[in-house]
Amino acid sequence: MPDIQMAMVTLPASDLARARTFWHDAFGVEPMDSREGADFYVMAGTVVLVYETEFAGTAKNTALSLMTEHLDRDMTELRTHGVTFHDYDLPGLRTVDGVADLDEMRTAWFTDTEGNIIAINEPTSADAREQVRAMRGGVAPA
Repeated sequence: MPDIQMAMVTLPASDLARARTFWHDAFGVEPMDSREGADFYVMAGTVVLVYETEFAGTAKNTALSLMTEHLDRDMTELRTHGVTFHDYDLPGLRTVDGVADLDEMRTAWFTDTEGNIIAINEPTSADAREQVRAMRGGVAPA
């Protein structure tokens, strides 16, 4: 079995300077490390690598999910920094004011300046909140 030391999220950017401004303005974070064509951020204990590539914005899936205990508050804060949330009306997924009420989660999606889809989620049941706490602690929920 491999000896994995760390896992990280990797997000593409077609304009690294523009992406850096987005991360600063939307989340209030600065790169913990920068190398030619790449910035490394830490959010909630997770390393996020944002690297420059011509293929940025080509994925149509959620690239990064963030967990919060206060979705409405955090959406309001992100909106003050120019973030626009997606509205969906699809079979099995409908948002109201950018929010989908799923089984045990309220979720909203937005796109960063580089075309990456980011979700922000609020667990709504005690079981879902416990699962998030367990994952943060690195243990499987009971």
